Amino acid sequence: MRNHSCPRIGINGFGRIGRAIFRSNLKHRKFSVVAVNDVNPEIANVVYQLNYDTTYGCLEQPYQVSGSSFGVDGHKVAYFNHEGVDQVPWQEREVDIVIDASGVAENTRRASALLAAGQVGRVVITHSPDEVDFTMVLGANQEEYRPARHRLISSSICDATAIAPALRLIHQAFGVENGYITTLHPWLNYQNLIDGPASSWSHPGEIYHHYALGRSGVNNMIPKPTSAIEATCKVLDGLTPRELGSFSYRTPLAIVGSADITLNLKRQARPRQIIERFEEAEQKQQWKIFKNNILPLVSNDFKQSEYSAVIDHRWTDVVGDRLLKLVLWYDNEWGYANRVIDQIEYIAGTR
Repeated sequence: MRNHSCPRIGINGFGRIGRAIFRSNLKHRKFSVVAVNDVNPEIANVVYQLNYDTTYGCLEQPYQVSGSSFGVDGHKVAYFNHEGVDQVPWQEREVDIVIDASGVAENTRRASALLAAGQVGRVVITHSPDEVDFTMVLGANQEEYRPARHRLISSSICDATAIAPALRLIHQAFGVENGYITTLHPWLNYQNLIDGPASSWSHPGEIYHHYALGRSGVNNMIPKPTSAIEATCKVLDGLTPRELGSFSYRTPLAIVGSADITLNLKRQARPRQIIERFEEAEQKQQWKIFKNNILPLVSNDFKQSEYSAVIDHRWTDVVGDRLLKLVLWYDNEWGYANRVIDQIEYIAGTR
């Protein structure tokens, strides 16, 4: 990987997360996106989606298409239309790190081939596959990253990005015996407006075995299994899915997720002690991991929050002296995208 302060980045998959990373980096300027690859063959449509967004609004300076690239004010991005991440000529654009935001499981294997060929220095996968060198959640396990060994890196999922740092804080301070976590997750783009088959995004062409996920996403709260705990426990020492159960509702909302966490603690605690731990963490943190809230807010108030998790202390409670209740909020696209940006900066600056 080239040694400079502004890494050159390629984004594979320009859906919700890919575009959120691109848009947020326009504000933070922590790297330069020089290439984008997507299965959409219409570059004009891709740029239209970047410029105009129902959730986050319109770009103040919309990008313009110019041949096989798009740009604004001297920022030029090459556009490619290939199925696999390893088919893209990233070297032509001198890409240092590729962010695979496609969500397609096959691209994890293809990313390994890309690295083996020496075409890029690192690949960051924006979901939580097992076939990676390292899974990183900032605020949970970043100190375990080893540049010499970890080249294919998972940035985990939005739920784990929010939950894992909170569990780490609680586990280190009070110990966690066991617990249960219920997540409430907004709809995703593979869901249906009206009832139909539950088509898989990660494995195109397959029908997801959980048929209820094929029901109308705008008319139902859909109970479903979740990978949140498996993803969370990958980055935490001393906690496994044997101690933590999980369950999820897919909610009829466009944005902002929540986690309802119930934990049996090993040591006694009072609500004020829990709150003080999170307040101390917010004051000392390197990245925007925690934000503490006591205001009477609702889900939409957390839209475009850059924090991994907003701890809603209106609901922080301890029953008896060891049964803890926590409620977290997180913008499942924007907060997660900002942690991916921070991870890129961390990876590029770690030797």
